Amino acid sequence: MARDSNLVTFFVFVASILFLVIPINGNNLLYVLCQPEKGNYTFGSPFRNNLEQLLGTLASSTAKTGFSNSSAGDGTDQVFGQALCRHDVNRSVCGDCIRTASQEIMSRCNKRDADIWYDYCQISYSYNDFFSAMTYQGKYPDCIKQKNVSNPDEMSTALKKFMDGLKSKATSASSMFAAGSSKFSSQEHVYGLVQCTREITWDDCNTCLVGALGDLTSFCSRHQGGIVVSRYCNVRFELYRFYNLHSKGLDKAKMVLLVLGILVGALLLSLGVCVAFRRQKKTTTRDEEKDENVLRHELAKPIELSIPKGDLEFSDDMLVMNLATLMAATVNFCLTNKLGQGGFGIVYKGILPDGNEIAVKRLSRKSWQGVEEFKNEIKLIAKLKHKNLVRLLGWGIDGHEKLLIYEYMANKSLDVFLSDPMKRSQLDWRARYNIIHGIARGLLYLHEDSVPKIIHRDLKPSNVLLDIDMVAKISDFGMARIFSEKQNVANTRRVVGTFGYMAPEYAMEGQFSAKSDVFSFGVILLEIISGKKNSGFHLTKRATSLLKYSWILWNEGKELEFVDPFLLKSFAPADVRRTVQIGLLCVQEDPADRPLMTDVVVLLRSGPSVLSQPKQPAFSVGRDIALDMLSMPESSCTNDLTASTMLPR
Repeated sequence: MARDSNLVTFFVFVASILFLVIPINGNNLLYVLCQPEKGNYTFGSPFRNNLEQLLGTLASSTAKTGFSNSSAGDGTDQVFGQALCRHDVNRSVCGDCIRTASQEIMSRCNKRDADIWYDYCQISYSYNDFFSAMTYQGKYPDCIKQKNVSNPDEMSTALKKFMDGLKSKATSASSMFAAGSSKFSSQEHVYGLVQCTREITWDDCNTCLVGALGDLTSFCSRHQGGIVVSRYCNVRFELYRFYNLHSKGLDKAKMVLLVLGILVGALLLSLGVCVAFRRQKKTTTRDEEKDENVLRHELAKPIELSIPKGDLEFSDDMLVMNLATLMAATVNFCLTNKLGQGGFGIVYKGILPDGNEIAVKRLSRKSWQGVEEFKNEIKLIAKLKHKNLVRLLGWGIDGHEKLLIYEYMANKSLDVFLSDPMKRSQLDWRARYNIIHGIARGLLYLHEDSVPKIIHRDLKPSNVLLDIDMVAKISDFGMARIFSEKQNVANTRRVVGTFGYMAPEYAMEGQFSAKSDVFSFGVILLEIISGKKNSGFHLTKRATSLLKYSWILWNEGKELEFVDPFLLKSFAPADVRRTVQIGLLCVQEDPADRPLMTDVVVLLRSGPSVLSQPKQPAFSVGRDIALDMLSMPESSCTNDLTASTMLPR
């Protein structure tokens, strides 16, 4: 017990130190100003394209210096823009904020003049050259939402004097920034910050701050905090420290105390860790034995699936293999036999004693999602058989080791071909069309012919495997979900999948259905035809995503420019146009507009000579989004967005 208390004491100590030295985090959207009187721009217009190019330039340059202004294009379509980060944030935070603000202002405004402000950064753009043409137009986003102070008159007087002092500092500093605190009552302090953009003069900065502070004291001084933002300057005050400034240094006495404190803390930590490790080891052993027994019990239960005859048949020879056999088959999980890796584990090639080749997925020891995936794949998919689905042959469990055994796919995944120009050159139009058709047939079976209906939820090229004859087979059903016969839509608070292939309604709202898989299929179809990947797509002159690029060319009647150059000698133009159109129908933003896989298969086979016209797809899903690999239970409110590449071959 004494050692446990030491551990607690250490963590309290560390928390107190971190509180003193770690910058405050957080970046909230403050205000967006879209100027309606300045006119609109249209999608795909030269102005819009110049704006996208400009925002990309600002994102990279501002992160380095904290401020940047530039322009893109010429003539009436020229765009001028500037970006500013708060002087107290580092380069990484600055870059992240500018990228977020760029995406947000593009999604919220289609005006030719607009501004956006976050806690840590701001962006302004216009068709007009506004650099150094300082005019004050202040906005005060949320001070009226703050509670009133108990002594407003005293606060108002102290605030004006304090903020005027910060203004004087900022207008004589090269950074045009100042922050600090002041005591305005016996028990309370006020914290403030002022900043100007760096392209204006000190006199203009002073003029702008005078206007902003006038608004601040007029509208916010009776409240517990306030912010006024404008294109050229910003001011803010709070009754708590909200900025990230630190003292320039510590005197020798404080430094000695800090070092001694860290050394004592390290000693306490080592003692606490030893105790915790011993206890955890005992607990882990008991939990592993319990988990293994529970899993064996659950997997021994009958699989309650009603399965039609025909393409599907029961398999009563499921392999249940021990760890020693699978280690021998994979040469002790040698890295030279590694086929792929994802969020739940690594896949290895194995050879059984009878010479048969298998693929073994070794699930992560510590991932609870891996355990759920393990049970899900066995209970749900083990008895399904279709020529366009990868077969799960068996499983193995030994303590913390949980393994899934698949049929081996000689040509690995579609992703391997799309990312390698040499391999992609081997796929002519007929081979690619057959792969597209095979994926469609596999999805059709899951959605319509399987009872119950199955939604895959993570369809992407790395989960489309190719056998020795280049037949496409859908794999990895760990994220799949069962739908009842009459169910069409479901919702989840735990979003799983891969950005770039996730339907917008699923990524943003947690709503998934068969139409979510249709969207993923459409993205893959367009990738196969173009030879380009949607994730990481960059073509700044025309588009910033593969879907947007295909949509622009389609509307211009230039679909053939979308085609992979390796296909130029092997396709019929009419077939390509038709297939691109099918892909665009699948990636429409509204799920109701997308076809069912039944319709897609018919259209791919022959279908009507005239297809319906696709509507605009969702362009924003899957671009420039930081993925956070978490292991959270299904009940969590946190979205779990993975970038898995689990390749059971």
